[in-house]
Amino acid sequence: MTVLKSMPLSQVTGIEARCAATGMRMTEQRRVIARVLAEAADHPDVEELYRRCVAVDDKISISTVYRTVKLFEDAGIIERHDFREGRARYEQVPESHHDHLINLRDGTVVEFTSDEIEKLQAEIARKLGYKLVDHRLELYCVPLDEKKP
Repeated sequence: MTVLKSMPLSQVTGIEARCAATGMRMTEQRRVIARVLAEAADHPDVEELYRRCVAVDDKISISTVYRTVKLFEDAGIIERHDFREGRARYEQVPESHHDHLINLRDGTVVEFTSDEIEKLQAEIARKLGYKLVDHRLELYCVPLDEKKP
């Protein structure tokens, strides 16, 4: 199930603001795609993003969604993730760092932060003679409770 927050059409999303900051021309269809991405509580792939956009504007084509996602990704506005499903999934570039836990049974992605993990990664890099400047952590898991999906 997808949860979308209701947003007044006059309200500008973070994605739209980042597009404006780069000088990107914003068509109405790009605006719809930006807003649907900004409202996503999950990490949709292009086909899911397309389904959500068509519900808002039935004139949007899948090729427009693909081109726009690529444009946003190249501009550093959204991030691409490959969670081992054979399809890229997207989220807007977060304002603060977080990591991902992926449920291999149902594809659910849980975002989390851990000061302990952050410290440990920096310590490992330092012990090996490096300064950590960036990282991406993805944990692939199955539920402990066998009854859960």
